[in-house]
Amino acid sequence: MIEVEIDNQKYPVIIERKKTNRNTYLRVKEDFRIYITTNYFTKDKELVEMIKKSIPSIEKMMLKQQVRLENQKGFYYLGKKYDIIYTNQIGVFLQEEKVLMSHNYPVDKWYRKQAENVFLAHLNEQYELFSEKIPYPKLKIRTMKSRWGVCKPSSKTITLNLELIKRHPKYLDYVIVHELAHFIHPNHSQDFWNLVKENCQDYQILRREMKKY
Repeated sequence: MIEVEIDNQKYPVIIERKKTNRNTYLRVKEDFRIYITTNYFTKDKELVEMIKKSIPSIEKMMLKQQVRLENQKGFYYLGKKYDIIYTNQIGVFLQEEKVLMSHNYPVDKWYRKQAENVFLAHLNEQYELFSEKIPYPKLKIRTMKSRWGVCKPSSKTITLNLELIKRHPKYLDYVIVHELAHFIHPNHSQDFWNLVKENCQDYQILRREMKKY
């Protein structure tokens, strides 16, 4: 197995070879392993050289993963972090700076209940403000690893990532605008982004900020 040493710590490199891959891609996942996707014709020697040249990029990807993991720790609600105090009370109870909860309580169940009301209120607000006339969408909520939202114009449905309930509402509003814009442009063309900007002026800043999550 190939390993990479960064700051005196060794990280394993997982090589995935696929027939359909023409190029070679390198990424760092949440487990802090380095994954290389390539084809069957790329020699190990070439990969080792690529890794050596990519050390600065790997270090940046490692740092991003560390920041992302830090931002996922603890109890967050609408962008605010609360200190967790465990009690014998069954449920989740928010206070000024603390949250009281029982051990092993299904927190996602509480998050989902809050999200049903919060997401719907923000969807209604952004729908009313939206510059184009579009069908009123049905709202779905689920946990997604790689997307903040999904729009299906054919079924008039918008799906929002449950994780948004933990973050500042400005990100929720941007994702909603993003998905509403897909009712007009089912792609990421320049016309699409122009429509997003028309309804969310600082969307580029928000997109950059959301990468840390």
